[in-house]
Amino acid sequence: MKATSLFTGGGVGETYLDKLGFTVTVANEIIEKRALFYKHLYPETEMIIGSIQEKSIKNKIIEKSKNNSLLLATPPCQGFSTLVAATKAEDFKKDQRNFLIYDTFEIIDSLDFDCILIENVPRFLKMLHPYKGDFTTIQEIITDKYSNRYQLSFDIFDAKDYKVPQFRKRAVIKMFKKNYRWPDPKKFKEITVEDAIGHLPSLESGEDSGIKYHISKVHNEREIMAMRHTPTGQSAFKNKFHFPKKLNGDKVSGFHNTYKRLEWDKPCKARTTNNGNIGSHNNVHPGRKLSDGTYSDARVLTLLELFIVSSLPKNWNVPDWASENMVRQVVGEGVPPKMMYEILKQLRNKK
Repeated sequence: MKATSLFTGGGVGETYLDKLGFTVTVANEIIEKRALFYKHLYPETEMIIGSIQEKSIKNKIIEKSKNNSLLLATPPCQGFSTLVAATKAEDFKKDQRNFLIYDTFEIIDSLDFDCILIENVPRFLKMLHPYKGDFTTIQEIITDKYSNRYQLSFDIFDAKDYKVPQFRKRAVIKMFKKNYRWPDPKKFKEITVEDAIGHLPSLESGEDSGIKYHISKVHNEREIMAMRHTPTGQSAFKNKFHFPKKLNGDKVSGFHNTYKRLEWDKPCKARTTNNGNIGSHNNVHPGRKLSDGTYSDARVLTLLELFIVSSLPKNWNVPDWASENMVRQVVGEGVPPKMMYEILKQLRNKK
């Protein structure tokens, strides 16, 4: 089955689709560096760089996708909560170009895809969008527009249930013609952080294990000291003395899940684009208690550990020119590929 991929980012979610017989022939991404990252991973795919809102870009996507049966799309999550100020909502309502999901609809309406997968953050299903003079949910809009043409399902899946050692919930909208079956994927046993990365050598700030991608980032001494005195699964903000400090010694402000170590006996917390920041949410290695009462691995996950908890290959072929920060951002914004694999693995033609 040939596919078109919109809002691709670095193409993380498509990592294993070739194993299912899917070939992405056309992809679109607005950020040039993300597009070049994608092109490095998938050199056979025609990458169309530019905004889907530009008529020439949209027309090119449509022209190149005429023979494709599958559409994959992760439109940026634009919409309003039910508490949004009416004035702001009305301003956006005047120009539906603010809502990129409508550009996705234009492409769907211009072509004859057999199957469509739209995925996003869970709140995407609850946010309100302008439609026919009112505001309504994306589920109601898609049902109104496409229920006569496609079978529809609206679900929230958690990556931890699908061979990914990471908590990460995603809203998944499946649209498919009557001659297809697309049941939900079966759930698997959770993979803990211990199961996933517990075998890797311990590292401290700046150390290199000699294993590809298993190199620790360098952190400042104040952060290192705080995390050395922080037990597995805890935040350094709970420490009486060794809490996160500024240069002048004042306590850094933060939340209960910042400067926090992961837990060995659970899947990893969701990786974000800020996964390289030791002071951001749930980013610190679980560590092991040492003989002097402190804890090892006062650092964020290495790239190798990040790949593993995101269900990417250990030898993922990232471009040499991509900085570590860019790689971390691409992984943080991508959907875990084994989750995408398990969802698309269920797609069947009834014939």
